[in-house]
Amino acid sequence: MIVFAGPIILTNLLQVSYQFIDSLWVGNLIGDEALGAVTIAATIIVTVLAFLIGINNATLTILSQLKGRDDNQGLVNYVNAFVVILSIFSVLLGLFGFLFSKNILSFLNTPPEMLDAASTYLQINFLGIILLMGYNFIGTALRSLGDSKTPLRFVFIAVVLNTILAPIFIALFNWGIAGAAWATIVSQGTAFLLAFIYTLRKKVIPFTVPKLPKKEEVWLIFKLGIPAGLQMMVIHAGVMAILSVVNSFGGAVVAGYGASQRIDSLIILPAMALGTAVNAMAGQNIAVNRWDRVRQIAIYGTIYNFVIMIIVATVVFVLANMLTKLFLNETEAIQYGTDYLKIITYFYPFIGLNFILNGIVRGSGAMYQVLILNIISFWVLRYPLAYFCSSIMGANGIPVGIGISFLISSIFAFSYFQWGGWKKKRLFSS
Repeated sequence: MIVFAGPIILTNLLQVSYQFIDSLWVGNLIGDEALGAVTIAATIIVTVLAFLIGINNATLTILSQLKGRDDNQGLVNYVNAFVVILSIFSVLLGLFGFLFSKNILSFLNTPPEMLDAASTYLQINFLGIILLMGYNFIGTALRSLGDSKTPLRFVFIAVVLNTILAPIFIALFNWGIAGAAWATIVSQGTAFLLAFIYTLRKKVIPFTVPKLPKKEEVWLIFKLGIPAGLQMMVIHAGVMAILSVVNSFGGAVVAGYGASQRIDSLIILPAMALGTAVNAMAGQNIAVNRWDRVRQIAIYGTIYNFVIMIIVATVVFVLANMLTKLFLNETEAIQYGTDYLKIITYFYPFIGLNFILNGIVRGSGAMYQVLILNIISFWVLRYPLAYFCSSIMGANGIPVGIGISFLISSIFAFSYFQWGGWKKKRLFSS
């Protein structure tokens, strides 16, 4: 599990650094307005892509189970089905986004001074959606088949290319914000093409000449992909709802919260990687009814999660002030960011437990059940508790409410894992 999850942690870290470096170049070479435009556009891209990413996430469960069953023809059929479905939706969504980027931005009340820049950035990214999805699909497919090291190499290539190309396109070619977008497309597109050539040569993913998939293949992919996409939409909507609570306390709190969220994205990486690892590992074992191994995966995943997350939490608690100062200059904002991290940090092992247990449940194909658990986590617990605690305790009530929601949602996740009907779920006949 550690060997498998280690490269996933590094891959996620590189993905975070990718966004960080991109923002660094845009902010320093173009300016604050451009950075704001990129932030708005990036949020729209992730939200609009939720459905496609959900279908891509279904890859992990379906292909891992077929791998566990040693069903080579099934792998060939479902890889073809994923390629056809993701390609069709990528092209349609790309065209829609390219044509209506400015309308979407206007609907979201984008500041007029940022509208043109955000629209340019958004249109270019929509043009490259098929490259982005291909890049993500190959990485997910490789992990589902048990290879988490190879995707790390291609993410590394994309990060290095983007780091080099962004300043060249932005400043040297004088393309401005369009240069930042093209740097993203070219770097991820190059990584995708290299990954595709590699998988063809090594025959690690059974690609074939695309053909129309069977009805039952399309049905299963949508059956798992739609709730997985809805999960992402629930999560993004929940984050936006909590942000509305934060916004009510003024600029300093918003800035402190923003800085703490950047650190938060690093804190949660080990738990997310373990969740991905147990999803693939459990899927392969569930497919052949090795429930003894599924139980071992749950036990060791839980142990590793608590050990790693408690160590990370301790480091963050000690260095909270210093970490917050990396992003902020204002004393009040730094203080709130520090307080936020110190309050919430020891609750992170519980959100990690959610990743572990939900990952195993997801490995069985119980996507709607995980969707319900996410709705409970964000909309029954996290947002109401953040709102309620902040109304009593002020701004510091936000991390208190969110932390308590981590704890309670982990109890829900454990209860369903222990007594729910996910073990009866069958994706394929024996």
